[in-house]
Amino acid sequence: MSENYLKKYPNAEGYFGAYGGAFLPPHLEKEMKRITDAYYAISKSHQFISELRSIRKHYQGRPTPVYFCNRLSEKYGGRIYLKREDLNHSGAHKLNHCMGEALLAKYMGKKKLIAETGAGQHGVALATAAAYFGMECEIHMGEVDMAKEHPNVVRMEILGAKVIPVTDGLKTLKEAVDSAFNAYAVDSENSLYCIGSVVGPHPFPMMVRDFQHVVGVEAREQFYDMTGELPDNVVACVGGGSNAMGLFSGFIEDDECTLYGVEPAGRSFKTGDHAATMTYGKPGMIHGFKCYVLQDEEGNPAPVYSVASGLDYPGVGPEHSMLKDLERVNYVSINDQEAIDSFYELSRLEGIIPALESAHAVAYAVKLAQQNKRESILVNLSGRGDKDIDFVVDTYGLPKEGK
Repeated sequence: MSENYLKKYPNAEGYFGAYGGAFLPPHLEKEMKRITDAYYAISKSHQFISELRSIRKHYQGRPTPVYFCNRLSEKYGGRIYLKREDLNHSGAHKLNHCMGEALLAKYMGKKKLIAETGAGQHGVALATAAAYFGMECEIHMGEVDMAKEHPNVVRMEILGAKVIPVTDGLKTLKEAVDSAFNAYAVDSENSLYCIGSVVGPHPFPMMVRDFQHVVGVEAREQFYDMTGELPDNVVACVGGGSNAMGLFSGFIEDDECTLYGVEPAGRSFKTGDHAATMTYGKPGMIHGFKCYVLQDEEGNPAPVYSVASGLDYPGVGPEHSMLKDLERVNYVSINDQEAIDSFYELSRLEGIIPALESAHAVAYAVKLAQQNKRESILVNLSGRGDKDIDFVVDTYGLPKEGK
């Protein structure tokens, strides 16, 4: 990769190679330009940077640690480390960009934050940011995900957010994005749509990556301090791809680090049973930008599924799409059962209950460890599993003793 990667991508039009851009109705084009101009101006200002750094340190509890999994490594081989984003305030990496987006909204004079959520972690993070800044908050969430992730629905409501049930289509993440976009279009003057991943029209893939870059910066320095070298392998789950781009951005120019993005293989590779966009998708359009998309025979976004509500999206970030074409990141997949097994393994061997999304990355790290017993593996543990415990136990039961 070229030097100054983060400054080179995206280009001025918001493209990462052939992917990205902004394809919007005329009235939203004007608003997106305002957001872009504000971000470029404000994000370089001393006042904005100082306030965000203070929030990171004194409110979010950053830096989050890197942790060596002694018992997991002992059982499977390799040297498995976790970047503990589950210890970030609100329980996931999502607050990194939500505080940044809310701060941008404050500087732009906005009064309301609107967003979609799948697993609920982005919704909780944005509700947290709205409470911190004293703003209104509206979260759109599919009814299926609301039932699976009920604890996060309650958390959002306690924090003061209005949770809008989405009843269209599969009632999951894609439909939640559609609903949130429609709500934002009605009142874009007074509100900011805070997209929950490195997806959507420019400037959001760039903004969210930049706000998540703190994960990669911290992890690179921490890992080197712990070991005297960089990790051989860097692993993160990919739905839209914000936690992965946050971690990968710290290592993107280090050719000695092999990067792995882990997608959900779900129940099978039949259409509607998985959300492995990079494996089975092709270039297309979704939600106002170009990326790899899982498509049906008519070229529309196909139905998708994952046990992890935060990963069941038919598209993916445009930057991930470019990195796939450049062969800089290896995109692989883990199925539901492998993720559930790793959910329990990490819980019982290390005392850390991971989010189901993060469990996909842990599962692939275990595979890597078994194949390369002398190599180091750094995993982004993007969130904690409090939100998932009722669903997992009710659906899969507790593992038998000795498993």
